[in-house]
Amino acid sequence: MIHSAGIPSVDLSDFLSGDETRKTKFVQDLGKAYEDIGFVAVRGHLLHNDTSRILYAQCQQFFGLTQEIKNKYEDPKIAGQRGYTSFGKEHAKGRNVGDLKEFWHFGQMVEGEDPIKSEYPDNIFVDELPDFNAYGIKAYKELEETGKHMLRAIALYLGLDEFFFDDKIKNGNSILRPIHYPPITHEPESAVRAAEHEDINLITLLMGASAEGLEVLNKQGEWVGITALPEQLVVNVGDMLQRLTNNKLKSTTHRVVNPPREQWANPRFSIPFFLHPRSDMRLDCLESCVTSDYQRHYEPISAGEYLNERLREIGLRK
Repeated sequence: MIHSAGIPSVDLSDFLSGDETRKTKFVQDLGKAYEDIGFVAVRGHLLHNDTSRILYAQCQQFFGLTQEIKNKYEDPKIAGQRGYTSFGKEHAKGRNVGDLKEFWHFGQMVEGEDPIKSEYPDNIFVDELPDFNAYGIKAYKELEETGKHMLRAIALYLGLDEFFFDDKIKNGNSILRPIHYPPITHEPESAVRAAEHEDINLITLLMGASAEGLEVLNKQGEWVGITALPEQLVVNVGDMLQRLTNNKLKSTTHRVVNPPREQWANPRFSIPFFLHPRSDMRLDCLESCVTSDYQRHYEPISAGEYLNERLREIGLRK
């Protein structure tokens, strides 16, 4: 099935059905989509409609607070890993102009005695909006569970054990990022809401945005507009998975463009979930993805080393 924007659409309930025929078809359809364009629209996911609806309403309330209140929740010492990051701080790799956005980060809630807890800053919570905190954490867990099953399907497509990724993402360094693109009040010199880029992580799960603007670059070099429909998630491959698979699965370039001038007064809200592994996961190219005809494209590196390198490139870490 094809999404209205031309990207493939799959139903996660097929993978979870217990029917081997439906499961196998899901795996093959997903893998083909990720080889062809790197994006897929997913129905039957585990993010509840109420979670998404209430979190979007809470995001509008948070970003509508005064700048003075929002600034209380920005901690420059933690490189934007948790809490608030103010307008224009982040830029795409290779650019110096900040994107036209402000955002918030919810991070991993480590359970049990896992020593990895010492690697993560504590989550920051907004005193003024308890439901923003509660539904941010709820969405985080529902999207993380969805992502686990997506990675199980990817593992099967790659000829790996179905549960290959499970221990690598348990208490991983994943991030839920509510984003606010404010109204555009004057002609931007060269900035866009989010310049063209590829995501850093394994996969990104995006719930429906409040407005259009997301575009992906297809194999023909054309920018294709994508909007996640209310009942769907858009799930794309990130650079870590591309690196692990030696470019077999594509981390597709995408961007968020500025709206037509007559729509400049309209803000845009978006909430992606960046699914990251634990920092010690190796991203060395899988042996099954390296052949005599298709040599290794990347040097060995850990997920933590790679993340730090990329955070410096986009301006969040010095």
